[in-house]
Amino acid sequence: MTTVDPIIRLRAAVGRGSPSSDFDLNPDFRPAGLRLRPAAVLVAFQAGETPRLILTKRASGLQHHPGQIAFPGGKLEPTDASAIDAALREAGEEVGLPRRKVEVLGALPPHETVTGFTVTPVLGWISDAFTPSREIGEVDEVFSVPFSHIADPANYRIESRFLRGKRRRFLAVPYGPYYIWGATARILRTLAEAMG
Repeated sequence: MTTVDPIIRLRAAVGRGSPSSDFDLNPDFRPAGLRLRPAAVLVAFQAGETPRLILTKRASGLQHHPGQIAFPGGKLEPTDASAIDAALREAGEEVGLPRRKVEVLGALPPHETVTGFTVTPVLGWISDAFTPSREIGEVDEVFSVPFSHIADPANYRIESRFLRGKRRRFLAVPYGPYYIWGATARILRTLAEAMG
């Protein structure tokens, strides 16, 4: 059996799949009149013998989602020309990734978060050497996960926790000491499914 090159699989995933939401597994948690703001994240893979996905561990002192695993990214600013521009800007700020080093492959369907964002996941490929430099105060750690781990749908599982007296279900795809869950895991699961 021949293994398909990861970049070919990533390119094939562009435009495939359906929009997703933090409420997919918890429709009764959706608040009435939720207003969504645009945001973008960079789902970037470092080339190599074993391509690896770049992720961050958010700073423990942040007001929102402290210590959680996330893609580099954030809300669109008025100066951003597009979701792609926002994702590349945020990756430069958060992990020191120069935009010139990223080959943008395209985008996945948007993901709606419980915090009121509609997130565009931008797929990127980093061919050149890249040494991360974290943004102190926003990022505690920059790390990577093998492509093979996130590309395998068998590594994903549905878990649950109690929140406001109700059980809330969510996706998780743990890797070593890193507990990858919520919107990050859901976007990755969409990618894994789109790659087939």
